[in-house]
Amino acid sequence: MNYRRTLAYAAAVALTAGAGTAAAEGPVRIGVMNDMSGLYADLAGPGSVVAAEMAIEDIGGEVLGHPVDVLSADHQNRADLASTIARQWFDDDGVHAIFDVPNSSAALAVQELAREREKFFFISGAATSRLTGDSCSPTGVHWTYDTTSLANGTGQAVVQEGGDSWFFLTADYAFGHSLEEDVSAVVEEAGGQVMGSVRHPLDTQDFSSYLLQAQGSGAEIIGLANAGTDTTNAIRQAGEFGIVEAGQRLAGLLLFITDIHALGLEAAQDLVLTTGFYWNRNEETRAFAERFNERTGQMPTMVQAGVYSSTRHFLNAVEEAGTVDEAQAVMERVRANPVDDFFGDGGHVREDGRMVHDMYLVRVKSPEESEGEWDYYEVLRTIPGEEAYGAMEDGGCQYVN
Repeated sequence: MNYRRTLAYAAAVALTAGAGTAAAEGPVRIGVMNDMSGLYADLAGPGSVVAAEMAIEDIGGEVLGHPVDVLSADHQNRADLASTIARQWFDDDGVHAIFDVPNSSAALAVQELAREREKFFFISGAATSRLTGDSCSPTGVHWTYDTTSLANGTGQAVVQEGGDSWFFLTADYAFGHSLEEDVSAVVEEAGGQVMGSVRHPLDTQDFSSYLLQAQGSGAEIIGLANAGTDTTNAIRQAGEFGIVEAGQRLAGLLLFITDIHALGLEAAQDLVLTTGFYWNRNEETRAFAERFNERTGQMPTMVQAGVYSSTRHFLNAVEEAGTVDEAQAVMERVRANPVDDFFGDGGHVREDGRMVHDMYLVRVKSPEESEGEWDYYEVLRTIPGEEAYGAMEDGGCQYVN
């Protein structure tokens, strides 16, 4: 596609030519940054780039009379590399907005740069609620989900089912820490007990020592405060250890439909999880998912659907504002316009940058219940956005009046 330009970044970032064109004189440029080849590649990765391209196609391929270019890069789940790429894009390559950025440490680094340079940052893949809390930005929007909504969804549901003693297996970086903290607060508020936690490095292959500590804790619930292949590896190895058969339960606090696909329904059945999007929910979600599947061979995750939605919302706001360079004017339209699409029907962007929309508590079907490939979820409950994300005043964003 003539508006897509993919840049490969390794340990060092190569300078690119022909950069720095102003929006009034050339294309509007957006950058999709994420994990293209590691543990988060299936839930975001190249699929997020495809989603952004689809959004651009659906608005006609141009904004303010100029084409929209897409740059993409692999941050390799490194905050330092994410910061280097963002600096290159903002300072030299004429990028106006960055999208996606799973890995909360990487997202926090990009948020800081975007705030300093008054550039736009639309987060789909990262989870930490700090992005609309103490690290919020007047030009940052947290679109798809966060650790607060996961705690108020999966965490709350497990506690209500009687899971009142917890032990956490936690990814040792900003996302895992935030998720453990938010779920712990829900557990303790409901009168439950957190009996301990153990932290593991990102992209862990062997969970045996961590699972043994969880097993030895005696906690009824083992909360998996991780994501991607870290979560699927932990679930598989817990099965090998016979942990569930021995009486403990697993709570996958952040699972994606690609994780369920990788695990298979036999292993994943009856897991309860919270998601911001399910492809088979209605006619609109199915229509988008089928188009996405034709290009990628898989159904979209909530992260990839969120990239589509946030890209389209941003470009419509730019068109209405009549500029891509005046941050305040664009953000006024971002906040004023309702989110009215298959992803966030009835959603809106708060002053702290949180896009408030409904979340869904779902149960993974058994193989017998599934009606075909990717038919994996039964929606148990729609969680209203205000309930999922909590009060803005509790977040601690310095830009909230």
